[in-house]
Amino acid sequence: MHLKIILTTLLAVLTLPLIAQNQEQKGNNPIFDGWYADPEGIVFGDTYWVYPTFSDDYDKQLHFDAFSSKDLVNWEKHERILDTTKIKWLRQALWAPSIIEKDSKYYLFFGANDIQRPGRSSYDPNNDINHYGGIGVAVADNPAGPFEDYLGEPLISGFYNDAQPIDQFVFKDVDGTHYFFYGGWSHCNLGKLNEDFTGFEPWDDGSLFKEITPEGYVEGPFMFLRNGMYYFMWSEGNWTDRSYKVAYAMADKPTGPYNRIGTVLETNEGDIATGAGHHSVINKPGTDEWIIVYHRRPIPNKDRDHRVTCMDKMEFNPDGTIKPIKITFEGIGAN
Repeated sequence: MHLKIILTTLLAVLTLPLIAQNQEQKGNNPIFDGWYADPEGIVFGDTYWVYPTFSDDYDKQLHFDAFSSKDLVNWEKHERILDTTKIKWLRQALWAPSIIEKDSKYYLFFGANDIQRPGRSSYDPNNDINHYGGIGVAVADNPAGPFEDYLGEPLISGFYNDAQPIDQFVFKDVDGTHYFFYGGWSHCNLGKLNEDFTGFEPWDDGSLFKEITPEGYVEGPFMFLRNGMYYFMWSEGNWTDRSYKVAYAMADKPTGPYNRIGTVLETNEGDIATGAGHHSVINKPGTDEWIIVYHRRPIPNKDRDHRVTCMDKMEFNPDGTIKPIKITFEGIGAN
């Protein structure tokens, strides 16, 4: 009798790894291996692309990888599409990429050096590593790169309206205008890129950027258009802990005004993940199916930089508002 119990117990222990492996194989989140955050998802032609931050300590966060897929399940890794060897003014960190295609060229925007300014506690006058930097732009003939520095200097290096020049997103409106949303430190600015993406067209009052910060905004702006309505989204809370989440507003034009609707993506109270945020959105071409692409920290995990990239469904109510998004292990099935 005792031998039978021992054999049964031993069999159960031996099969646990197989059960766990099968459970992992059933789910698609995270969508690829490795520590990656701040993902921008986009469709080029018949291919889905994701451009994330390589999520590590600042002194190691010095390159970008990209991922492509035909079906949203099987992802090909494109290594080091951009790194410090191509950006001579980059010294400390490279993160939060945003990409757009124009005239058969691919423009990759990014934050670099975690630029600080005098007057903040994070500014060290005796260490110039983050005294210069901001938002840069690189260009390539292919979405997989390799990308080259487009300007040889930051596109934005100043602190307009007290917004740290990071976390940019380029939105092409139906009239062809390329709107440029960006900003950290709880301030969001909006500009209009010029024709060749070398600078910005001034607003009617002569300013290059207008502040459009909605209630609760911290960082990570994103915009998409659906059924004639503009959805402006952003991240709230602290990116280092479970308070991180995604909120949104709606407007009838990309310049606002934006009225905050509420939170749609946040920390799971169960055993999936925490710190869900800094997202983007993909619309499956030719459909009204929408996907949120975001990062989160697996449980258990106490390292602030150990984040993974995931996808889940984003659905709408009849009035156009977004339903609360459920984060899952299952993710998105094959398209």
